[in-house]
Amino acid sequence: MRLDLFLKVSRLVKQRSVAKWVCDAGRAEILGRKAKAGSEVREGDEVTLSLGDRTLTVRVLEVPSGNVSKERARTLYKIVEERDASMS
Repeated sequence: MRLDLFLKVSRLVKQRSVAKWVCDAGRAEILGRKAKAGSEVREGDEVTLSLGDRTLTVRVLEVPSGNVSKERARTLYKIVEERDASMS
């Protein structure tokens, strides 16, 4: 599944257009490497997002074949690390 679509389906980012912008702006990484919106996401990948003052790293637990419910979206990933620059 494309990274921008995974971010939207998992509800890490609310809109696909915003997810695409995050990727195109260089604020998304997969396994420590800058990732474009079309980069493939696989189970076990670690995705890092830099959103404003917040940096979020998640491990992909499942890549769904389509849209999922709000409750199920939370089961697609596990938060590995969450940093807030304003708290430092």
